[in-house]
Formats: sequence, C-alpha cells, structure tokens
Amino acid sequence: MIRNTTKKQKLGWVLLITYMALVVYFMFFAESFDRMEVREEYHYNLVLFREIKRFFIYREQLGMKAFFLNIVGNAVGFMPFGFFLPVVSRRSRKWYNTVLFSFTFSLAIEVTQLVLKVGSFDVDDILLNTIGGALGFVSYRIVQNYRRRRMNGKKTR
Repeated sequence: MIRNTTKKQKLGWVLLITYMALVVYFMFFAESFDRMEVREEYHYNLVLFREIKRFFIYREQLGMKAFFLNIVGNAVGFMPFGFFLPVVSRRSRKWYNTVLFSFTFSLAIEVTQLVLKVGSFDVDDILLNTIGGALGFVSYRIVQNYRRRRMNGKKTR
C-alpha cells in the first residue's frame, strides 16, 4: 500500500493522521475544554437541531465566542478530514464516501464520549461534523480543479 503511493499521498497520510490525533486529543484530553474530568451527571442530546437552535436563540447570553466555537467550530474542525481523505484514498474521491466516512468518524468520537462520559454525546455535533467533512471535500475538489487548470495552462505554453 505505501509503496504504490505518491509523495503527495504520503504527505496526505501524515497530515490526516496528525489531524486525527489532534481531534482525539482535543475531544478527550484537552484541559481547556474540561475533557479530563469524568462527570457523574452526564448530558447528551438525541434530538436533532436542539443544541443548534439553543445556541442560536441564546447566542447573546452565551456569547458569540461560545456560539462560534460550537456551531462553526464543529463544521470547520472537520473540514481537514474531508479534504485529506480524498488525497490518501481513491475511494474517497467520490463525495458520498467522504461524507459517509466523516459521519462514521464523528459518530465514533461521539459514542466514545458517551461511553467514557467525557464531553457530551450530541447528534447536532455529528451533523455539523459531517457538514464540515463535506465542505472539506468541496475544498479538495476546488483545489484539484485549480491544479488541473494550472497544469493544462502550462502544457499549452
């Protein structure tokens, strides 16, 4: 598998693994997000759009930082996953595979949070992370189209 990969794919693997390690660190170990403490009283959300709606309605009371971190941060935080996955895997060059893998990775994180009672299980996070993975894939396609046009322009000169 590694022998047949290009230098860009190898770099993609390094970046994807580094990214995933950072996600795991921030989701489970970062003290700045109160991840180290295991709570006896655990909160979870199984109702789609409940937390998104709450953060939107009470954004002034919660503060724009909390709103931005939760809503935008969950989507933007998963964009690298959707970007690097098609770089390293031909199968992920189809949008639906990248979206499915983004959903699966997000679900795995949320279920682990539920089981370990670290952070909180939230279906809205799964939705936002999946959207972020899809946006990362769109970014990948934009970069690829730009690279192709640039390479074609060099060939005609």
